[in-house]
Amino acid sequence: MSNKDRTIMIHRRTPESAAMVANTQRAMAITPVLNRLTYADGNEVRAVFSDLIGRRVDDSFTLIPPFYTAHGADIRVGRNVFINQNCTIYDLGGVDIGDDVLIGPNVSIITTGHPLEPSRRRDGVTAAPIVIERNVWIAAGATIIGGVTVGENSVVAAGAVVTKDVPPNSLVAGVPAKVIRMIEG
Repeated sequence: MSNKDRTIMIHRRTPESAAMVANTQRAMAITPVLNRLTYADGNEVRAVFSDLIGRRVDDSFTLIPPFYTAHGADIRVGRNVFINQNCTIYDLGGVDIGDDVLIGPNVSIITTGHPLEPSRRRDGVTAAPIVIERNVWIAAGATIIGGVTVGENSVVAAGAVVTKDVPPNSLVAGVPAKVIRMIEG
């Protein structure tokens, strides 16, 4: 089953939307604490980020603030992950980041959206998971859209907008991102 098949809709004025708003308020209280820290504050960055996502990150995790998220609780991070400055992860649909992933500056990982039909656009929020497999490099300014899996060992080029699954061992670039070539070991 593809990640797009796991898209959910959270309708306005429901218990689910109230929980979403509460989680957003929680994240908005934690992220300013995180964003006052510096690269030299690695242990404290890991502690605050662990609080934000609700689980302890490995000591090999590195994040350079600032960092932005609408929720935080649906982010899962593997070992030896590096997240550079000014990254945004909207994780309502769930974001799984595998081991040894490099995320460049100004990257946006966005699981949420709205229905396309104008008459339904304000009905609520749609969300679909994003999976970033092991040993992926997402270069500066790339955007990953909900419902996508980025395959193991792949590279997402700077400025790319990923709207479809990325095969393992491939380089994708462009808007929308397309496979440029395969990457050899």
